[in-house]
Amino acid sequence: MKTFECANCGHLIFFENEQCVHCGAQLGYLPDQRTMAVFAIKPDGTWEPLGIPLARSYQPCRNNVKEHVCNWMVSIEDKKCLCRSCRYTEIIPTLSLPGNAHYWYLLEAAKRRLFYSLDTLGLQIPSRTDDPQNGLTFQFLEDTPTIKVLTGHNSGLVTLNIVEADDAERDARRTSMGEPYRTLLGHFRHEIGHFYWDHLIANGPWLTPFRTIFGDEEQDYQEALRLHYESGTPVDWQLNYISGYASMHPWEDWAESWAHYLHIVDTLETAHCWGARIHVNNQPSTSVSTVGSEMESLTFRSLLINQWLPLTQFLNSMNRSMGQQDMYPFVLPDTVINKLAFIDHLVRSSRNIGFTSWPPPFVS
Repeated sequence: MKTFECANCGHLIFFENEQCVHCGAQLGYLPDQRTMAVFAIKPDGTWEPLGIPLARSYQPCRNNVKEHVCNWMVSIEDKKCLCRSCRYTEIIPTLSLPGNAHYWYLLEAAKRRLFYSLDTLGLQIPSRTDDPQNGLTFQFLEDTPTIKVLTGHNSGLVTLNIVEADDAERDARRTSMGEPYRTLLGHFRHEIGHFYWDHLIANGPWLTPFRTIFGDEEQDYQEALRLHYESGTPVDWQLNYISGYASMHPWEDWAESWAHYLHIVDTLETAHCWGARIHVNNQPSTSVSTVGSEMESLTFRSLLINQWLPLTQFLNSMNRSMGQQDMYPFVLPDTVINKLAFIDHLVRSSRNIGFTSWPPPFVS
């Protein structure tokens, strides 16, 4: 995530802000500009961004005007009224039930961070309008006395149980399921991994290399799921997978690795924009790099080993100093690094940058 400054006073502002806490300026996020902007509200109700040459006029997302759950802006020329993130939500929680409005806010806030990452990577996000059968859409549902909502993905439809937005409930599930890491944003990143498997790999030229690295996805998923919950994870799963759940089936290995790739991309950008530097093994300190479009997979491997791992060691040490659990409870064996490098190469190739086959010519 980039850092942002208030165009009115220069004070630091954050992605979720609606108002500058220093000068009180009205703020909003412009997805087409990928920046937070300061706005002057005109008599006709339109919002004029300040300090952006040739900028168009905007209006707040309808979910800001009515429910205050969004700070993204919509071009005044756009007749949809919802921002490009909110318009992907098909079903929202029942707002008359206690707590659901706050859960919806948390869900949309996490989804906007997801969309920010996808925009950063230059990935297309086909909607149900673009692709009625497999385009992306979200449903935020709650359990009923007769129906238990399962978080998951099916042909572009991502369903999230809104109880995952409750910190106490989510932590209880994390503990009961033996997961070292479980977050709302992590759910979004995992499920969008299934979506991009369908759009970038299934029935295409990347399917064969996928199977070489992740395994044969045609094995029975329901049987794999049953065995996972009956027998548990393999004792040595850490040697080949980013998480125990990833060992269940190649589809889940892919989705877990994809989510982890998005974690890395966003965290490295945050560290880079804050001016973080890495200094290890008596080597000169270097600025943290971002996952840039000019990188090659070999460079990506180097980035993981020489920058990502030292950065996470620092973050874990900081958490321990505060009496908290490790922020980054993961180990990256070489097998997992290969999976992450494959994802990086696929992402760049999907936007026609770099090589378009696997392995790339520079990998021996």
